[in-house]
Parts: sequence; structure tokens; C-alpha cells
Amino acid sequence: METTSPPAEGGSNESEMNMSVSPADPRTDRRPLRLWPGVIVAAIIVFVKFALPLVMPDASSLGVIAGLACTVAIIVWWAFFSRAPWPERLGAVALMAVAVAVTRPFLHESIVGGMMGMMFVVYAVPAVLGIAFVAWAVLTRGLSDRTRRVSMVATILLACGGWTLARTDGISSDGAQLAWRWTPTPEERLLAQANDEPKALPPAVPPEPLKESPTAKPDVLPAAAAVSASLAKPVEAGPPAASPTRVLPDPVAAATAPEWPGFSGSRRDGVVPGVRINADWSSAAPVKLWQRPIGPGWSSFAVHGDLLYTQEQRGDEETVACYRVSTGEPVWRHRDPVRFWESNAGPGPRATPTLSNGRVYAFGATGILNALDARTGAPVWSRNVATDLSRSVPDWGFASSPLVIDDLVIVAASGTLTAYDLATGKPRWVGPRQLGSYSSPHRTTIDGVTQILLLSGTGVASVAPANGTLLWDHQWAGGSTMVQPAVTADGDILINAIAMTGGAGTRRLAVAHAADKWTVEERWTSNGLKPYFNDFVVHGGHAFGFDGNILSCIDLTDGKRKWKGGRYGNGQLVLLPEQDTLLVLSADGELALVSATTDQYKELARVPGIEGKTWNHPALVGDVLLVRNGEQMAAFRLAPERTVTR
Repeated sequence: METTSPPAEGGSNESEMNMSVSPADPRTDRRPLRLWPGVIVAAIIVFVKFALPLVMPDASSLGVIAGLACTVAIIVWWAFFSRAPWPERLGAVALMAVAVAVTRPFLHESIVGGMMGMMFVVYAVPAVLGIAFVAWAVLTRGLSDRTRRVSMVATILLACGGWTLARTDGISSDGAQLAWRWTPTPEERLLAQANDEPKALPPAVPPEPLKESPTAKPDVLPAAAAVSASLAKPVEAGPPAASPTRVLPDPVAAATAPEWPGFSGSRRDGVVPGVRINADWSSAAPVKLWQRPIGPGWSSFAVHGDLLYTQEQRGDEETVACYRVSTGEPVWRHRDPVRFWESNAGPGPRATPTLSNGRVYAFGATGILNALDARTGAPVWSRNVATDLSRSVPDWGFASSPLVIDDLVIVAASGTLTAYDLATGKPRWVGPRQLGSYSSPHRTTIDGVTQILLLSGTGVASVAPANGTLLWDHQWAGGSTMVQPAVTADGDILINAIAMTGGAGTRRLAVAHAADKWTVEERWTSNGLKPYFNDFVVHGGHAFGFDGNILSCIDLTDGKRKWKGGRYGNGQLVLLPEQDTLLVLSADGELALVSATTDQYKELARVPGIEGKTWNHPALVGDVLLVRNGEQMAAFRLAPERTVTR
């Protein structure tokens, strides 16, 4: 009988034991990654950046703040709570910082300067780098260390480096207007078009010079102002002015008042009296008369007869341009060899020309103030306000629309009013220096005293038109204001202030004059109407305007909100007072009618208008509505109100 011998000591049992134990794998002793905190934070970023603005358009600033906070949360999660190996934790954080720093020099200048220099951080870090990093952590959790680390480096570098392929054409209410950096801009497409130049005008009699005011001072500003010694420089008009084949049968007569003399109408209040239109746009929609491309800029219109005037940028030339209201044909262009550009709003002038006595007064974004013949565009005189006042060009450019009063043309330069002789362009006075402002001088009369108001980062100041002497002021510190003050039916003043995230509110002031003294009393301050760069109108004891991106109505008795509704982005509006109707031009170029009544928000009609970001103020002359943005302009005919016969 066969017997088996017991295994020798250290024999097969030991072999079996050795076979059952595999070589040590360091990953088997590692706890799995804790991914859920990162996934939750990434989901929050997606929500606040992409979903929340769809239901709360005013929440864009909240999305920026929340996105940056969530990015910090992702870094904290990864560095301290992810359970990743320490080399991966520290390496990822260091690589993110290096990738952001290394990418920045290769970004397009519009990305670098966008959102006050914060666009790359605001967009790339939370929405791309943060989300992409969490996605990498989730998708590679089961891969080898080497594969994970190589893919981590690739993810971070691609998330940052991809931004070198983009540019922004500005900021809209929806955020950055991103495009591939090699695609042509609308301005470049415009410049590539042929046959866009006006044809030469026939020789014309030079305009009769205005008589210099007997009160005009020598070509020197008051001693209190620091100004340049080189004033009244010769005009550098660029190429000769030109015009289409046909000209007006009669010259523009100085004795005839322009129908729409400049920014926001005849009183700069956005009110269009005497016009009644058919509000039933389902049966009588606006009819487009013409549409044409135009150079970038945020200028509105001045209109006299069949001629409209606006400002635009064309390459390296800032232009004051004249077109026909009836056809959109170019009549003439005056050119200055300067270009203003900043990444949030893009290139081009910001102000609107002013018509007076057969002349066009236009203030460019770099500080050039021109007086031109309204019919031909021939230069009369030109000044450089920035040089005269020793001021640098502000971040958003000079944006003040000129104000003509008596024998003066007045502009605001970075919060300071300055006046020039209407006939000669000689400097007459400089007002008190205020903090930054993109608002325009505003004429009003209080207790029988004509004065000029200017909103600024300091508040509001009033000066005497004759010499710029300060009459009164009211302090309400904030950012650089952009809208116009308004006057109530009983003579009170409405002003606004802005904050970093937009409008801060509206304030009503009671201003009185007695015994050669001015008194200013604050009646109320309301956050029910917070205009940013969208002007508001006063009607029937109420103010109507934009509270962020949404229309709002407040009671002027106490500032309390009556209603809020309708989403029009950062649009603009005018008032048709006889019809209790607001004509709204949305930030997307849509045309809308809204009831200017106090019971509730009610949209009467809305139709397409023009395409693209539209921040420019509309102009309504009779039954013709003029609209434009930084890419195109158009004219619409509005049907008259139907008369009911009995």
C-alpha cells in the first residue's frame, strides 16, 4: 500500500502560501477618491453660470461672484479632502497657477482687457478650468497613476490654452461676446466693402461764419484751470468730405430748427410730444424703409429734414457722418485720424452729434470736438478737449454729447464741464472738477434760473452757463454715472448713482433759490429703479425706466415701485406722452411698445428690429424711427394712430 509522506517542512504549503500572495500594489491600500464634493461644486458653477441667468437676467454679477467662490472651493476640496496622492494634490494646484500665468501673454487683447482685466479669470477659471478639472477627476478615477497624471496635465493646459484661440467683441447682457480670433469683425467686413464712400459734392459756398460773441474771452482759459497753451489748432479733417450724387434742393437753413437736435431729443429727456402711432402692430407693424451697415460706435442720431447725423469708427479714422433719412445713402463723412477701443464696449465714439444754427458739433471718444457745416461737413473749427484740460482719455472714452446754449457749446470731460465759443471754438470757461462721469450736460431752469446739471461719481453739480460758476451741488458718491438727470413736473431733480454691479438707485432732490442762496433737500432715495446706462423718462407723476435688465415704474411721490416686468436687456426707450406709451429698443435690437401706465406692466407689441448688441438710443422724428448699433442702422415707418369715426 502506497503511503504519502507528509510534506517536508518548508515544502509545498509554503509554496501554496507564496502563490496566494501577489506582489504589493500600492493602489490597493489607497482609499478611493472622494469625488462628491467636487461634483457638487462643479454642478453649482454650471447652474449659476448658465442656468440661473435664463430665469434671473439680473443675476449675472451673482454668477461671477459665485463662480469665483466655487473655484476656490474646488481647489480646497482637491488639496485637502479629495484623498488624492499628495503629489497630485499639490501638483495640480501649482500647474493651474502656472497655466493661467503662462497663457495670459498669448491671449487676444480683448480677452486680456475684458471686464476690467478680469475676463480670463472670470470665464476661464470657473467655467472651464474648474469644471474640466472635476470632469477629469471623475473620468480617470480608475486609471493608472501615470495615465491620470498625464491626462491631468493635458486637461489643465488645454482648458487654459484654448482661450488663446478666442477674442471677445464686447460684453452684452448675456455675457462676453466670444468669437474665434481669426474671424473678421463686423467693422472689418464693412471696410472690405466696395462703393461705400459718398461721392464728391459740387462746390458750395462756404458757410457764413457766426459772429463771435462780444463777451468772448481771449484764447485762454480761466487761471483756475490747468490747460494747454496750444489752443485753437488747425483742423485735421483727413480726406476731403464727400456726398452722394444728389444734394438737397435747398441748403440746410440755420433758421429752421432741427426736428431731433441731438442726444435723446430736444430736451434730452426722451420725450416725443405730438406723435401718435398705431399700437396694433399685429395689423400695422413698423415698415423697414432701409437698412445698411455702419461703423462701430454708441452714438445716437441728430436729424434735420432729410439728413441724419451720427458718429462711427472706420478703421483708424473716427468719423462724423451724414446720411439721408429717406434712403440711408451717405452724404458726407468727416474724418479724424484717431481710434478709440476698449474691450467691453468695443471701438468707436460714444457721444451723439448736436445740431445748431446749420452746424454739427461732435465730441469724439479721444477728446476731439469738431464744429462742421451741417450740409457739407466742411470743418469750421476743432479742439482737443483732452489736451485743453490736460486730461487722459477715460476707460470708456469721452462720452458727453455737446450742449449748445446761447453762444456756447459745452461738453463734459471726465466729470468736468468746459465751454467753447460757438463761433470760433475759443475756450470760454472750465467748471469745477468732479469725479468721473460719462453723462452729458443737461440744461434746466430752477426758480427762474437757467443752469447746467452734470451727474458724476461725486453726485450732481449745477453751474451757471455764462461762466461755469458752481451754483449748488449734492453729494452721492458712487461710480461713474452715465445717464441724464430728469426733472419732475413741480421742478424737483431726479438723479441716480451706480455701483460696481450696476445701478444703485434713484434719488429725488428739492432744489430752491432764495436770498441768493441755494438749498438742496433729499426727499427720498429708492432702489425700485436702478438705471445703469439706460436713461429713464418721467410721465404722469411716475418714472419709467430700466431696473437692471427689466423695466420698472416708480411713484415720484415716495419712490415706491409700482411694477416691474419685461426683459429687454440693457435697452433704451422713448416716451410717447399723448398715448401713455413707451417705445422700447431692446439690447437685442427688438422694437416693443409698453404701456406707460401705473397699474401693471403691459407689453402692447414686440417685433424684430435689427440684429446685434444694441445700446444706442433710438430717435423718433414724425413717423420715422431711426435705430442703430455698432454694426448696422435702419429706418422704420410707423403707421399713424387710427382715427375712430362715428
